[in-house]
Amino acid sequence: MRYVVERFITMIPVLFFLSIMVFSFIHLIPGDPAEILLGQDATPQAIRALDTQMGLDKPLLVQYLTWLLNVLRGNLGTSLVDHEPVSQLILQRLPVTIELALGTMIVAILIAFPLGVAAAVMRGRVADFVSMFAATVGISVPPFWLGILFLLIFTVKFHLVANSLYVPIWQEPLKNLECMILPCVATGIREAAVLLRMLRSSLMDALGEDFVRTAWAKGLRGASVTLKHALPNALVPVLTAGGLQIAGLLGGLVITEQVFSLPGFGQLLVQSVFSRDYTTVQGTALVAALIVIIVNLIIDLTYSRIDPRIRADGGMEE
Repeated sequence: MRYVVERFITMIPVLFFLSIMVFSFIHLIPGDPAEILLGQDATPQAIRALDTQMGLDKPLLVQYLTWLLNVLRGNLGTSLVDHEPVSQLILQRLPVTIELALGTMIVAILIAFPLGVAAAVMRGRVADFVSMFAATVGISVPPFWLGILFLLIFTVKFHLVANSLYVPIWQEPLKNLECMILPCVATGIREAAVLLRMLRSSLMDALGEDFVRTAWAKGLRGASVTLKHALPNALVPVLTAGGLQIAGLLGGLVITEQVFSLPGFGQLLVQSVFSRDYTTVQGTALVAALIVIIVNLIIDLTYSRIDPRIRADGGMEE
């Protein structure tokens, strides 16, 4: 608990620094939101009036402090374009991206772990070469190209999966599975390739440790030695890579969401940047940063569960 409290305390200056960066960078983007909203034919008087209405005529420091005070009260502001609360827009879009990210990681784990374990155990054999070839192909192929290929094959050519609009899983689970299976697989193949290479390398190192040789000397069976002794000790770097992948997926699924017409979090952020919707960009970026910090905290706390030698503060017990 002390470690968790300390980590939450360290979040405060990190989020404060990120809020300054987000606020500053969005105002460096050329273009006036009022001019974009009113169109090119708008008069200077109309633009100035809308700037005043939205509070954009005030000094940047005043705008930042006003926004920061509202954030501390739990108010992320109102969208300059949709005129809806930013928190409501995020709550509408974030579950889509979270579901896509989790589905992607499930696909990646289902592919990476069997192939990674087989490649490490049978190093230098056919299974190893096949796994590494699959990993190389998975890393080389862009997920958006794979998504388009899946749509052409499974939707257009063979009509196996309907290209339907997104439906929340709590409303119609089967339709949700139908619209999410292809994007999860398309993105999960690349993530699986990264995890596969990491798992193979880490597991090969663990299989060469003294405790594994001791387990073999005691007469334990091969599967037991690999899965119960070597694999848990090989999971720490794999878990680190997986945590970074999950954090990156929350903001890196923009192209996949565009290809499959998914109303996700990344799509909201990109649309807000193009429309110069300052409050929405600031709110979504801050929430994304908070999610990344929380994911990293969960990963750190999981280390000690996987390897008891690792304390919560990141050290090793004597």
